[in-house]
Amino acid sequence: MAAFNLTLSDSTTFILMGIPGLEAAHLWISIPLSMFYVIGLLGNFMILFVVGKEVTLHKPMYLLICMLALTDIGMPTSIVPRALFIFWFNLKLITLGGCLTQMFFIHLVSVMHSAVLVTMAFDRYVAICNPLRYTTIVTNTQIAKLGLMALIKAILFILPLPLLLSSLPFCANHIIPHTFCEHIGFAKLSCGDITVNRIYSLVIAFLVTGLDLMLIILSYGLIMRAVVRISSKKAHQKTLSTCTAHVCVILASYIPGLFSTLMHRFGQDMAPHTHIILANFYFLLPAMLNPIIYGMKTKELRDKMGQYTFSR
Repeated sequence: MAAFNLTLSDSTTFILMGIPGLEAAHLWISIPLSMFYVIGLLGNFMILFVVGKEVTLHKPMYLLICMLALTDIGMPTSIVPRALFIFWFNLKLITLGGCLTQMFFIHLVSVMHSAVLVTMAFDRYVAICNPLRYTTIVTNTQIAKLGLMALIKAILFILPLPLLLSSLPFCANHIIPHTFCEHIGFAKLSCGDITVNRIYSLVIAFLVTGLDLMLIILSYGLIMRAVVRISSKKAHQKTLSTCTAHVCVILASYIPGLFSTLMHRFGQDMAPHTHIILANFYFLLPAMLNPIIYGMKTKELRDKMGQYTFSR
C-alpha cells in the first residue's frame, strides 16, 4: 500500500493492474499466456533460422515470410514479458517513459505487421496476374525496399502518439486497469484535453489499418478476376492454392482484431476483464498461428523445416 501511495504522488510513475477482478487467477491465466508466447517464439525463430540457412529459400516470398515472423516476434514480446512480471511477481509499477516506450513499440509493430500483409497481397497479385514479369517486378531488393518504406511509414505515423501523450498533464489517477499501456486507454488517465489524441487515433485507424485492408481486398479482387478467366479447373485450384496460406494469415490477423473492436463498441455489458484478456490474445494468436500456417501450407518451407526438426 505504501508503494501505491508513493506512486500516486509521483507524476511520472503509474500502476499496471494486470486484469482487475481476476487478481486471484493471475497465475492460472499466465499459463496459457506464456505457453502461447513460447510456441509463437519457437515457430517464428524456426522460420527465420531455416530460411536464413537454406539458400534455395532466399526468394521474395520467403523474405516476406521472415518479415512477418519478425513482426510476430515483436508484437507479443512488447506485451507478454511485462504481463508475466505482473502475474508472477506483482511488479505493477511502470514509469511514464516505460509506458510510452511500450506503447510506441506495440503500435509500431502492429503497423509493420499490417504493411507486410499488404506487401504479401501485392506479391500474390503479381505472381498470378502478371506471372511472366514476376521475377523482374518482385525481387529481393524490391521487397527489402518495401520493408524499409513500411518501417519508415510506421515510425512517422506512430512517433506522434508518445509525443502527444508526453505533453498531457496527469493528475490524481495513475492506475492503468490493463496489462499493457495502450494509447487511448492511457490518454483517458489525463486530466487534460485529449481531443487531438482521439482524432489522431482515428486517422491512424483509417489511413493505416483501413487503407491496408482495402488494398488487400483490392488485390484479391483482381486475383479472383484473373482466376475466373482461367478455363482449366486444375489450373484454378493450383492458382488458388498459392494464396491459401496468405488468406489464412490475413484471417488470423484481422478477425481477432475485428472481434476485439466489436466487443469494445457493442459489448458494454461484458466484464472489463474479458476485454483485457481478448486484447492480450489478439496479439498472441496470430504470432502463434502464422508459423504453423506457413509451415503446413508452404511445401518447400515445410520440407526444409521437417529436415531440421527431425534430422537432429
